[in-house]
Amino acid sequence: MKLGTFSVVLGSMPLQNACEFLSRNGVQMIEIGCGGYPGTAHCKPEVLLNDEKELAEFTKTIKDNNLKISALSCHGNMVHPVKEVAARFDEDLTKAILLAEKLGIPVINTFSGCPGGSGEDKQPNWVTCPWPEDFTKILDYQWNEILIPYWKQKVAFAKEHGIHKIALELHPGFCVYNTKTLLRLREAVGPEIGANFDPSHLIWQGMDPCACIRELGKAGAIYHFHAKDTKIDAINSALNGVLDTTHYADEINRSWIFRSVGYGHGEEYWKAIISELRLAGYDYAISIEHEDSLMSGKEGLLKAIQCLKNVLIYEERESMYWA
Repeated sequence: MKLGTFSVVLGSMPLQNACEFLSRNGVQMIEIGCGGYPGTAHCKPEVLLNDEKELAEFTKTIKDNNLKISALSCHGNMVHPVKEVAARFDEDLTKAILLAEKLGIPVINTFSGCPGGSGEDKQPNWVTCPWPEDFTKILDYQWNEILIPYWKQKVAFAKEHGIHKIALELHPGFCVYNTKTLLRLREAVGPEIGANFDPSHLIWQGMDPCACIRELGKAGAIYHFHAKDTKIDAINSALNGVLDTTHYADEINRSWIFRSVGYGHGEEYWKAIISELRLAGYDYAISIEHEDSLMSGKEGLLKAIQCLKNVLIYEERESMYWA
């Protein structure tokens, strides 16, 4: 496995400085935002796709700092009910695929997206229960009329350009948010659909990341991994449950908040996750995503790096001489 970082946490730094910082602190891989919600602070596809000098400088910066790119990330809602919004996210994804082809990067990270509840809607509609029957009808429309057709078309485009791993982050608010929904889309579209596995979103929903890794691992469906933690507030969640719309900045009143690795759960918890990934055959980036509102970006990142250095399994396993 390789210790990685999602570079958006260092977005205020030029790419050169960000890479120097990561390399100096023992990071081996970098995940780079190139559109959509992550933005383009370190990677502007419209420039890199059309300017060979800029592309060469970009790749040299990564290489000179002994880093490799684990994935290009352009999380967005390509099936947004407002066509103009959907088109912008789709264009970002198209550029990411073309740039990944040019750079030889195997993985694109994004979201599944979430349509409206009907063709007349102007806002996405994330359904969390099957009744009244209106909600079941919405799910049928979203999946069969919008989501599956979109991803069939986009996967075909990606395959034409040599990209065979589209890693969807299991994220509430989007149609793919748990193990079952990821596998449903994968079965409908093809093995190019996999997971950018982020335990933090599963923890607050009440899932066991190790159980989810085992199930997705059986299908060979884990393509990338985000190292991010979540802390459940026992008092607030006991009062209000975990479907919490309180603003992220109001930490004291939320049912849960995102934490740096090690601050939601200790090393033993993370050692179990890393071991389960090895059992699943995953041997790629463990990419730190910092969204801890109680720490600065640099401190949260350094704390996560420190924790993961004690947790990651770097070397290949050896023969069992004792067996």
